[in-house]
Amino acid sequence: MMQAGSPFPDFSLPNQDGKITKLSDFAGHWLVAYFYPKDDTPGCTIQGKAMSAEKAKFDAAGIKVVGISADDSASHKDFCSKFAFTIDLLADTSSELMKTLGLGQSEWKGIKFWERTTFVVDPKGVIRRVYAKVNPEGHETVLLADIKALQQP
Repeated sequence: MMQAGSPFPDFSLPNQDGKITKLSDFAGHWLVAYFYPKDDTPGCTIQGKAMSAEKAKFDAAGIKVVGISADDSASHKDFCSKFAFTIDLLADTSSELMKTLGLGQSEWKGIKFWERTTFVVDPKGVIRRVYAKVNPEGHETVLLADIKALQQP
């Protein structure tokens, strides 16, 4: 898996509205790119709701947040609408970005899924923190505290 100090790979992925989002769109901002297994599943719903609930705090700290999974834009649109998410969800349907980052995969009842992993990327596009096998409960609070500490001169 890519580690802190590496440049975050360039990407071009559609969001829930089909709008193409690129790494360059976040230049000059801190970025939380959180990867999750599947839309509309319990842990992923907890995480999406929590990130949306804290969006104002992320915004105030100059931090952009995107969720990314292998689900398509239509699935993301339904997921966002169902739970009134205020963050963008990006569709990596080919799993190209997840493979490039070296995300792990697990299996449950014969179904393979990408492991919940979060990357904190600084305003210059460099990975500053990696959180593997994330517990979605309270992760947003940890991220805010850790990034604020990283932002200190």
